[in-house]
Amino acid sequence: MKEEKIAINTEFIRLDSLLKFAGLTETGGNAKLIIAEERIKVNGEICSQRGKKLRIGDTVEIDELSLKLVICSEDK
Repeated sequence: MKEEKIAINTEFIRLDSLLKFAGLTETGGNAKLIIAEERIKVNGEICSQRGKKLRIGDTVEIDELSLKLVICSEDK
């Protein structure tokens, strides 16, 4: 599985915003659909909350893309 680091400069980022920020979806509507279809795992567990707050150290997995996003701070 490919691992990609996503740097944020805030306390948290919402799951739907992360998908857009990482370039995995073009719109918030697309992100909402993918999340509602339970195609996303946060820290190893399926997540259907589009407003889920992700903080530094959290991971998001999208199995169909074989992609793992790791949230990190901008200084790393």
